[in-house]
Amino acid sequence: MAINVTNNQENMTDDLTIELCQPLEGKRLLFNNGMTAIIFILSLVALIPLVSITWEIVNRGISGIKLEMFWLPVIDDGFANAILGTMTMVAIASTLSIPIGVMTGIFLAEFSQGSQIGKLVRFINTILTGVPSIVVGIFVYGVIVLTFKKFSAFAGGFALAVIMLPVIVLSTEEALKLIPNRLRMASAALGGTRIQTTFCIVLNAALPGITTGILLAVARVTGETAPLIFTSLFSLNWSDGLFSPTASMSVLIFNLYNEPSPEKTALTWTAAIVLLCLVLFTSLFSRMITNRSKL
Repeated sequence: MAINVTNNQENMTDDLTIELCQPLEGKRLLFNNGMTAIIFILSLVALIPLVSITWEIVNRGISGIKLEMFWLPVIDDGFANAILGTMTMVAIASTLSIPIGVMTGIFLAEFSQGSQIGKLVRFINTILTGVPSIVVGIFVYGVIVLTFKKFSAFAGGFALAVIMLPVIVLSTEEALKLIPNRLRMASAALGGTRIQTTFCIVLNAALPGITTGILLAVARVTGETAPLIFTSLFSLNWSDGLFSPTASMSVLIFNLYNEPSPEKTALTWTAAIVLLCLVLFTSLFSRMITNRSKL
């Protein structure tokens, strides 16, 4: 009886292999090729705004780039203090939001199936994704700026962390849900506990997806302006520390655009190039770290 069952399974596998290797029928082949062409065309259409915006920024701003801009502060027609301020506040935001966001995503995906707490946390996180950034800035202004009686890089980083948090939570949860259950079952079969399975097997397999979500969150907050106007304000010179007004590239672009001088307005495009390069460098660096950790 067992031999017959085995033979039947082998025959079914052979039939399925033969069916998969056969060419598609005419209508199915036409539909497949048509959908592939439509996807390719729509992908090109989606790239048009990205390419056009990038080209416009580079074309208008590349002529204004000077090497001394990268070590002189804004008061001396440079960007150095704004670049450092942006990196500092993004680093503060990442330090606050990434551990909390990843752990919350793990809880929602692996430990809260059907629980009321999980539903509540997911509901609150979904609401946070739709909160305008300027509202976050006003909230942090009332909580931190008014409490300490000063604008600061820490307040700006805290506001950016609030914006990053729901993005990281949702992306972590979805990345973990994409991991097949057979990995969890295999780990359990080898004697792994649920904690070991989650943090040693599932989390490692979902790391590329989690990293992508974190990069999206970082890219989003790097260009935020409204919350920083309410929290870190701006500084023409080097900042005195984490608890003092701090310049940022996004607020610098905002200020330059509102300047009456045409020369200052022209620097807006140059500052935009620097901001784009900063986001690109952060993404490439994070990808490099992720790839090394997988080796």
